[in-house]
Amino acid sequence: MKALGNLKEKVYRIIFETDTPAGKGFDVALIVSIKLSIIVVMLDSVDSIREPYHQILFVLEWLFTLLFTAEYALRLICTRHPARYVWSFFGIVDLLAILPTYFSLFFPGSHYLLVIRVLRVLRVFRVLKLVQYMHEATLLLTALKASRRKIVVFLYTVVSLVVILGSLMYVIEPDSSGFTSIPRSVYWAIVTLTTVGYGDISPVTGLGQALAAMIMILGYSIIAVPTGIVSVEYSRATDGGKVQQNKPCHDCGCCNHDCDALYCKVCGAELCG
Repeated sequence: MKALGNLKEKVYRIIFETDTPAGKGFDVALIVSIKLSIIVVMLDSVDSIREPYHQILFVLEWLFTLLFTAEYALRLICTRHPARYVWSFFGIVDLLAILPTYFSLFFPGSHYLLVIRVLRVLRVFRVLKLVQYMHEATLLLTALKASRRKIVVFLYTVVSLVVILGSLMYVIEPDSSGFTSIPRSVYWAIVTLTTVGYGDISPVTGLGQALAAMIMILGYSIIAVPTGIVSVEYSRATDGGKVQQNKPCHDCGCCNHDCDALYCKVCGAELCG
């Protein structure tokens, strides 16, 4: 049992940590495999390539899937609390990276969802010792969470506004100009307010064009609102933020902790020195 425990500890250090040559080599090999598997999926979506090389691409796709399945199983085996890893961000991404291939046996075409494997490349932050940038990402996430209520109110206001403006345009414009229903007119209001402007529908009357001009100008001012909300909260988060370090948790794999942290902020497990 002790030998088995030591083996699991060694496997854990290789798979979850990058402070050893073996651990760093494992992550580099994993990232290369992820990129190659994504290239295979992308090539398989091109008709001129898929038809002559379908068999090769099929075999490569399953080889990568089996490889990632084995890696996922090892992560579950060597982690003290597998459930915590399964429901962590990388645990969910790792699982989603292998499921589409198995689903393709029952739902043809679903294997193209394997492009989600690109999210696994985020592990490069650990490999290249770029965890200090993860602190900035944490600050941004904190700012988004702090401003979520204001953003919800803002979105509710925008939705109400486009419904009103779309309804007005439906009343003003004739059916021949493309405003055949209120939902279609609301769609036009959304496209115009967000300054996308597809041009598939456009007003032809003078009053309708005047209203459209007002909506376009309003769109520029509305775009600045959520940016300002998040910017204020980001400034507050930056002022109160603490410097974090890469001290991985043995149980759940979380890496971002305060410099003086003794226990994991996610699962509460004691952190190794």
